[in-house]
Amino acid sequence: MLFRILLIIAIAVQTLATLYALRLVRATKYNSVWILFIVGFSLLSVERLVQFMAAGGNYDPRWWSAYLGIVISVCLSIGVIYAHKLFKYIARLDRQRQLWNKRILTAVLRTEEKSRSRFSKELHDGLGPLLSSAKMSLSALARSERSAEQREIIDNTAYVIDEAIRSLREISNNLSPHVLNDFGLARGVRNFIDKSAAMHDVRIRFTTNLRNERYDTDVEVILYRVICELINNSLKHAACRTISLSLAQQGGELTLDYSDDGRGFNPQAMMDCGMGLSNIASRINSLGGTFDIASTKGKGMHASIRVGAGEESASRSPKNDRS
Repeated sequence: MLFRILLIIAIAVQTLATLYALRLVRATKYNSVWILFIVGFSLLSVERLVQFMAAGGNYDPRWWSAYLGIVISVCLSIGVIYAHKLFKYIARLDRQRQLWNKRILTAVLRTEEKSRSRFSKELHDGLGPLLSSAKMSLSALARSERSAEQREIIDNTAYVIDEAIRSLREISNNLSPHVLNDFGLARGVRNFIDKSAAMHDVRIRFTTNLRNERYDTDVEVILYRVICELINNSLKHAACRTISLSLAQQGGELTLDYSDDGRGFNPQAMMDCGMGLSNIASRINSLGGTFDIASTKGKGMHASIRVGAGEESASRSPKNDRS
């Protein structure tokens, strides 16, 4: 009796396993190795059913069991021998998925930069001349005799127009940094650091061995955006007094080491929230680079980035540029 109960359990379990394997056939793209495993499991279920019927005394199962055992052994043996092909197929699918994700992310980033560049040009070429014309007209009015009250209004209006022009230039430059586009990564980063240091009571130490080298546009833009994001995060959230930044080319690789002495944070929690650091990681991943970050509360943070240089032209200098 116990033997028949165990056979029933075995038949049920093997049947469920076969059904589950059948559900995965489409996921394996009807891989022949997987189909062999399904056939083997199906025949095992049939063999157990034959044994169950024989346990009731209906007939002698010896011939059935012999033939089924041979077929099952062949199916499972061939499946095991060629199982590496299934694993290679799965690995190839995973590589293709990663490649497509990288291409999609790269396309998104390029589209974003093109939109930024277009908006920057429209602001600069559209609103810029209008504000300049308004300032010239106001200057013409200021040259004529006016009462003290009217002159004060004109002066205030001129000040507002000057502030609008300055803000317009700043917004346009943030959207598409002209120094980066015209002079390269090192000059673009230094220009951003100089402006940031002038507006905040924080010392920013910048070290680089780059001069006038130009790199692939994606490399320059993404590294520039990453550096800006790291600095802005430190200025806004870290309450730090010093930021250290090292940007260098070592062989065919660009290395970025960044640290601050701020309050620190939990890197994993910041990654999981889907903002800031996760965006940086996605951008670096689109270049096939690595992004490592370490931080302890009360002890600041350190980030290390490595990407392929993708250098277009170079005029190297052995001296470091320090500030």
